[in-house]
Amino acid sequence: MTTHLKIAFLALNDAAVLVAAHECGFAEAEGLSLELIRTTSWATLRDRLVFGQVHAAQMLAPLALAVTLGLSQQPAALAAPYKLGVNGNMLVMATDFAKALDQDLPARLADPLGTAHDFAAAIGLWRRKPVIGVVHRFSSHALMLRYWLASAGIDPDRDVVLRVLPPSLTVEALGAGEIDGFIAGEPWGSAAVEAGLAEAVAIGERIWRRGVEKVLAFREAWLEENPDTTDRLLRALAQAAAWCDDPENHTALADLLSDPRYVDQPADLIRRALSGQIVARPGEPAIANPDFVLFSREATPFPWRSQALWIYSQLVRWGMVERDGASAAKAGSVFRPDIYRRALADSDVPMPGASMKVEGAVTTPLSVGSRQRELTLGPDRFFDGRVFDPERIDDYLADFAPQR
Repeated sequence: MTTHLKIAFLALNDAAVLVAAHECGFAEAEGLSLELIRTTSWATLRDRLVFGQVHAAQMLAPLALAVTLGLSQQPAALAAPYKLGVNGNMLVMATDFAKALDQDLPARLADPLGTAHDFAAAIGLWRRKPVIGVVHRFSSHALMLRYWLASAGIDPDRDVVLRVLPPSLTVEALGAGEIDGFIAGEPWGSAAVEAGLAEAVAIGERIWRRGVEKVLAFREAWLEENPDTTDRLLRALAQAAAWCDDPENHTALADLLSDPRYVDQPADLIRRALSGQIVARPGEPAIANPDFVLFSREATPFPWRSQALWIYSQLVRWGMVERDGASAAKAGSVFRPDIYRRALADSDVPMPGASMKVEGAVTTPLSVGSRQRELTLGPDRFFDGRVFDPERIDDYLADFAPQR
């Protein structure tokens, strides 16, 4: 018997694994029928999951923690046993604002620390306090933006205005002058550049290489009550993710995502981002960033609990949650490597033997212990050279104290 699942998503390139699982037969091979429900905003998607209108959802990783910690509307225990991708977002600013940045392309994207200081200088030249769109207060983009701005002495709560709006409305808002730039998942940054409204200023892949982005989130109770269905879905997604990561499939994947049911943007625009070809300024040649977005390789889907705890550390840093042992434990428990391992135990998908690591410590490709075939992790460096040890959160936060 086929099991029918409703899964909510937003019109973003990193819905790719869900779309491929549905359209390319990976879900069907596991006895699943997926109903992908396109949603406009993260708040609506959150509510659909929390109130049981869908079985699972593509979700901002920090939002899954925030809901579990009771920080975002109706509290609910969520579980994330699978990451749908890493990186894939971009900060773009209005063309006139970008002109005030000293570093030209491609140095601007390659040197996020230097660009942050240029950005700080440009704020003083702009006609108003810059208004930067973020897709949700509890998004990876927003936390990375805060981290990046603060590195140059910019207070994200005082020196700029962070305005929440859905990803699909960012380009329109920029064109109307309601915001001066935005950070969002692709293809929206590229769409703003393509429209001649903006230039790329920073990309997520250079702020935190292999930085956590979207997860597949479930209500924890449903996940525990439906282990077989959960496992079959994760197996289907693992196969779909490998297909999505293969460069030979990027044209076909872009065609799928361009469908009005999914992302509804030009296939060529989507394909460029999938392939890491970033056009940072209208009319300029593309800049290659091969790791701009990852879906499968280097154990991308594995839900490292250390990454959940890094998110938690940022929520503490910006005063969004009080620091205590109970909240840290609850935040770390949202990511479920135990479920991931159970679902893929009989597959050839490589997976780490540990559930946590020191984030930001890998500077060159590193072979690590794996319960299946050989596994190599790619560089996961933070742009400022800091490392995050999940066993020493207080020390990590203390290092930021002078900035706050």
